[in-house]
Amino acid sequence: MKTIVITLAAAGCLLAGGASAAVTEAEAMVIAQKNGCLACHQLDKKLVGPAWKEVGKKYGGQADAEAMLLTKVKKGGKGVWGPIPMPPNATVKDADIKTLVQFVLTLK
Repeated sequence: MKTIVITLAAAGCLLAGGASAAVTEAEAMVIAQKNGCLACHQLDKKLVGPAWKEVGKKYGGQADAEAMLLTKVKKGGKGVWGPIPMPPNATVKDADIKTLVQFVLTLK
């Protein structure tokens, strides 16, 4: 709980201060918490789904990675990271998905 409060406070400060165009970890984690992403994913270790750093390593630098991941997160997918499918996230705002995908692609 303390971590969530600190993350929210940091995100608020960054947004109020005019954060740069780059997606910050604090901003991404607020969006991930709000949309339930953290039930299956963590930054640096596999939970139900792959660690976001592993996704960043795999797809970072690929020209079509952002578009492909936007579609995969929205519609769901299976088979790339193991037998457990990722359910569709049809109710998550496209802007939130884009922010998270852009953040994940910065991870190595």
